[in-house]
Amino acid sequence: MKQLALLLLTLLAMACSPEPPLHLYDAHEVELEQPVIDIDLQVYWNYEMAFGIDYDWQAEWYYGWDDEDRRLFGELGYTMPGTFSLRRYYTGNTPYAPHTSVLANTVVGNHFTGRYDWGFWDILVWNQISTLDGVQSLIFDEETSLDSVVAFTNQSMRPSRYHAPKFTHAFYEPEQLFSAYDQAIDINADLEGFVYNEERNVWVKKLDMLLHPITYIYLTQIILHNNRGRIAAVDGMSNLSGLARTTNVNTGQAGEDAISVGYSVRLKNNCQKQGESVDIVGGRLMTFGICNHRANSITRADEVSDPYPHYMDVTMQFNNGMDSTFVFDVTRQVRQRYKGGVITVELDLDTVPIPRRPGGSGFNAVVKDYEDGGTHEFEM
Repeated sequence: MKQLALLLLTLLAMACSPEPPLHLYDAHEVELEQPVIDIDLQVYWNYEMAFGIDYDWQAEWYYGWDDEDRRLFGELGYTMPGTFSLRRYYTGNTPYAPHTSVLANTVVGNHFTGRYDWGFWDILVWNQISTLDGVQSLIFDEETSLDSVVAFTNQSMRPSRYHAPKFTHAFYEPEQLFSAYDQAIDINADLEGFVYNEERNVWVKKLDMLLHPITYIYLTQIILHNNRGRIAAVDGMSNLSGLARTTNVNTGQAGEDAISVGYSVRLKNNCQKQGESVDIVGGRLMTFGICNHRANSITRADEVSDPYPHYMDVTMQFNNGMDSTFVFDVTRQVRQRYKGGVITVELDLDTVPIPRRPGGSGFNAVVKDYEDGGTHEFEM
């Protein structure tokens, strides 16, 4: 992932003289400049799956992402935001002091200019949300504490079946969210840390802040071998359980409460997997990640301490009109891909009995990870 820098420019006095006058006003204007954001999943998902072997998500993603997927679900990866929320906290002469007030601004494009008192400042930036249908799921709590902003979503109408102990329904998935936070930024009257830009006749203070994703993309696919039309459709929704309910926008720390997150899926027929024609139930999920973790600060999967298993469930309809809920244990894959990636399960329909009575709860198939050698466990 490229370094996403926020450039902080302090404009002290625009004058025609060769050097800008150093008037010590109580406040001065500061310009915040943001470059274009470019995030590549291949770079961001920089896992080492084995010694010397890097993770190649495209090599294992067979579902693809066509125009219909984009129309229904949006783009596959992260997209560049154009509008940002900016929060400025003045702490006077005391760096890292608790926040007592906040200045809230919206930045359209790459520049923002505001007035800053001499002293120390904390700055928080996150992208504003844009959706296909204009409906936003993300909610920001800025009232509980001025020292941190917490992002969350609400429960949907879809029941939650697995490993969400405090909640009876699955939650809406969050939209993509990036954030950057820096503290104790010294805007000082002595111009310490400033550099004079002769061409622009300004004094400049540069501050690098890294914009990180704090919502994580999972690409899920259920590969149906030997289907031959037996699975005819899906109900269009899936759940992934054991994920965090909230995230701290300042730190990127995921919350402690585990929930199920609901997301859309679609059945595609006649996909190609290593020369075999298969049907695939695929989808794209955005999530706050594994509970109580900062995914961007983790460098290896063995650093993940995850108390919750992760189950993916989807209801499929057979060609006789009966439906069944399939539940897949994907715990190992989620923990290995702690900041997103491809989640794959493979199901041989020759081993699945066709139900003879309706009701998704009448038949649950619990299938272990495909890495376990394709072992299947069925509960009737």
